[in-house]
Amino acid sequence: MKGKDRLFWLVVTVTLAVYCVMIFWSIPKISAQAGGLTVFDMRPGGYSLDEAKAFLAALSPEGAAFYANVQHKLDTAYPALLALTLGWAILRLAPASWGLWRWLLAATALPGMAFDYLENLDVSAMLKLGPNGIAPQLVEAASQNSQLKAVSTSISAAILLVLLGIWIIRLLRNRTRRL
Repeated sequence: MKGKDRLFWLVVTVTLAVYCVMIFWSIPKISAQAGGLTVFDMRPGGYSLDEAKAFLAALSPEGAAFYANVQHKLDTAYPALLALTLGWAILRLAPASWGLWRWLLAATALPGMAFDYLENLDVSAMLKLGPNGIAPQLVEAASQNSQLKAVSTSISAAILLVLLGIWIIRLLRNRTRRL
C-alpha cells in the first residue's frame, strides 16, 4: 500500500472513530441529561422554537456543560474530518479523465462542513442563553443550518455512493473480460 493510500485510510479511520465516540458516548450522554430528548445535532429535519426551549429546559446544567465542552470539541474535529473523507474518497473514485469535474464533485463535501460549524456556533449560543433567553431568529438559524448540513452531507454521500457503484461495475466488467 502506498503512503497516500495509508494516509487516506488513516483519515477514514479517525473520522469513523470520532463519529463512533459521538454516536455511542457523547450524544447518548447528552440525550440522557435531557430526559431522553434528541440533541440538536441529531435533528436533520430541524426543530421549532418550542422544541428548542423544551430541550434546553430539560437539559441539566451538567449536560449543558458537557454539550458545550466535550461534544463541541469532538464536533470541531468531525466536520472537517468528514469533509476530508468524503472529498478525498470522491477524488479517488472519480476517473481522472473527468478533469475539473472530479474536483467540483469533491467540493460538494465543503458546504456540509460549513453548515455543521454554523450549527455548532448557534447551538453554543443557545446553550449559553438557555430556554428563556433564546430568540426565535437564533433557533430558526440553528434549525436551518441543521437541515442544510443534512442535505449537503447527503448530496456528497450520494455522489460517493454513485461513484462507488460505477467503480464496482467497472471492476466486475474487467474481471469478466479476463475470464
